[in-house]
Amino acid sequence: MQPDASALRHGGALDAAIARHGGRRADWLDLSTGINPVPSELPEFPPEAFSRLPEASLERAALDAARRAYGAPADAGIVAAPGSQALISLLPFLLPPAEDAIVEPTYAEHRRAFAAAGHAVAGIERPDAIADTVKVAVVVNPNNPDGRVFSRADLFDLHERMAARGGLLVVDEAFMDVTPDMSLASEAGRGGLLIHRSFGKFFGLAGLRLGFALTTPDLAGRLSERLGPWAVSGPALVCAEALLGNVETIQITRQRIRRQAEMLFDAVLDRRAPLVGRTALFATIRCERAGALSNALCRRRILTRPFAERSDWLRIGNPAGPDEAARLRAALGEALDEIGDGG
Repeated sequence: MQPDASALRHGGALDAAIARHGGRRADWLDLSTGINPVPSELPEFPPEAFSRLPEASLERAALDAARRAYGAPADAGIVAAPGSQALISLLPFLLPPAEDAIVEPTYAEHRRAFAAAGHAVAGIERPDAIADTVKVAVVVNPNNPDGRVFSRADLFDLHERMAARGGLLVVDEAFMDVTPDMSLASEAGRGGLLIHRSFGKFFGLAGLRLGFALTTPDLAGRLSERLGPWAVSGPALVCAEALLGNVETIQITRQRIRRQAEMLFDAVLDRRAPLVGRTALFATIRCERAGALSNALCRRRILTRPFAERSDWLRIGNPAGPDEAARLRAALGEALDEIGDGG
C-alpha cells in the first residue's frame, strides 16, 4: 500500500490518515510536520483585534518586533504575510521570468511557484554549482528534508556572485530560529538578497498563518503592495508583537525545542534505518521501504512524512515529551520488524 497522495505532498494531512487508517484524532500522534509540538502561550487579545481591521500602528509594531528578533538592520525592508508560503508563492510573479536554480532536494513549493510564474527552473545539488546565467537562486537553510546546513561564508560568496549580475539570492530560513548565529538576517537590506522566516514553526502556532520576508525596502514594498491591505489578521499581528518581542519567551522556546530534538534523535537512532539528516525540528531517516514503514506507523496511529521524490526517506517531527518519544521508539522498532529489516 502506497502512502496517501496528500501525505506525499505535505505533512499535517491527519484527516486523510484517519480516513484511511481509522481511529480518532485523540488516538494519533502527528509527527508529520517540522512544527514545535508545544505551542507558546498566547497573549491576551484586545477585543478590537477581532472586531476591527488591523491598524497600521499594530502592523508596524509587529514588524519592528520581528526585525529585532531576527537581528535585521533597522533600515532593512520587511513584510508580513499570512504564512511564509504566501510569500514563496507570490515572489516569482514579481520577477521577470528567467533561468533560476534551486538547491534540491528541498521544500517543493519553491519550484512549483517559480514554474507557475513561467521561470525555467533547474535543480542543483550545491550552491557552488549555480551557473553564471542563473538570475534567481534559492537555498533552504537549514534544508528540509535532509537537514543540510550551508555556511554563512558560502552563502555570502553566492550572494556576491548573484548581486554582481543583478540577480537575487533567496534564502529560506524557516527552520533557523533555534540556531540564529547561522542566519543571514543581519545582512537583510542588501541588494539581491531576500530571506524568508516562519513564525508558526518555532512557536508551534502554524494555524495562525504568519511569515516574514526580509529584503530591500523596494522589494518588500512590492511584495506588500501585491499582498494588498490587511493581509495579516489582527490576532496574528498581536501574537507577533508579543512573542517576537519577548526575549525570555524566545530563549525558553529554543531550550524546549533542543530538548525535543534530543528525544527525537534518541528515539529514531537505529542501524536498520540510518539518519539522513536532522534539524532542531525534525529528523529524516533512510529506509528502502519508507512508504511501507510510514503505513506501518500509521497502523500504530503515528503519522510521519514520506516523499514521492525520495521513496527511501521518511521525515519525523519532534515529540512533545518523554511519553511521546517512548511511544515513537517502540512503534518504530515494531514497524521495522513488521516490514523486514528496513535497510
